[in-house]
Amino acid sequence: MPETTISPPSQRIRGVLAPVVTPFKADLSPDRQRFIRHCQWLLSQNCGLAVFGTNSEANSMSAEERSTLLDALVAAGIDPSRIMPGTGCCSITETVELTAHAVKHGCAGVLMLPPFYYKDVSEEGLYRYFSEVVQRVGDTRLRIYLYHIPPVAIVGVTPKLVERLLKAYPNAIAGMKDSSGDWNNTKTFLDAFARDGFDVFVGSESFLLANMRNGGVGTISATANVSPAAIHKLYRQWNTADDADNADQQQSKLNVVREVFTSRKFPSMIAALKQAIAIYANDPEWTRVRPPLVELTTEQAKLLAADLKAIGFTMPGIGTKADS
Repeated sequence: MPETTISPPSQRIRGVLAPVVTPFKADLSPDRQRFIRHCQWLLSQNCGLAVFGTNSEANSMSAEERSTLLDALVAAGIDPSRIMPGTGCCSITETVELTAHAVKHGCAGVLMLPPFYYKDVSEEGLYRYFSEVVQRVGDTRLRIYLYHIPPVAIVGVTPKLVERLLKAYPNAIAGMKDSSGDWNNTKTFLDAFARDGFDVFVGSESFLLANMRNGGVGTISATANVSPAAIHKLYRQWNTADDADNADQQQSKLNVVREVFTSRKFPSMIAALKQAIAIYANDPEWTRVRPPLVELTTEQAKLLAADLKAIGFTMPGIGTKADS
């Protein structure tokens, strides 16, 4: 039976979330302790945890690895209401398994990719997929944030699909993350659904100010892994600053940082983010990525360090927590 009420927006997670980068050991297994410490640092910087997202290398990890890491976070005392795990897989059964696991832990919601292996699939096929997941999980606590990232997944989320899902499951479909990189696309979803309690996060803090000014609720951004406090400052102050210029200046400063990490001088943004953590935490173990990604070369690492120094970049408090 379709649900008939939308959960109050005040009960939902909002603000700045990081798709938390996943540290790996020498054997490429997830490094649980470093992962927990990084999550604790992010929380101390007013940043929520969108674990197992694109920048987490989630699709290079098994469902079991993701479940085990989520268990470890909760066991470490991290509040599940600050966590939005990525649970979308090509397999419905794995998506249901991961989603139900997150719901049982009391997570704020789940970030769900569409099934992305088969291309040119129909809206009807995607609707059946999400519908199947909602019905199989069968829990009124379920809150799904649809994940639209066509540059990577190719398969995307359309306004018509959102409209159908909201009509059928208004309580389960809570919002979306738009990582299209196209502000006009984000604005389309905001104009169509934001007034109805559908929460829109942008996938880059470059659009954070525009998103907030148009009824959005925050950002789930890779760069929040390294610059969470500055991004949260804009989220907190965008409409309370002395004047609009102040917020625009904050946005411009955030854009400068993001430009460093998205530079094509580096093999991937993920590798650059991990290298930055390694530098500022003085912990070279952080540089590892899982194949097919590759880490920065020694020369690239020096270049990143120089670029960050040139813009006065810092990561206060990173690497200072004791071992868990």
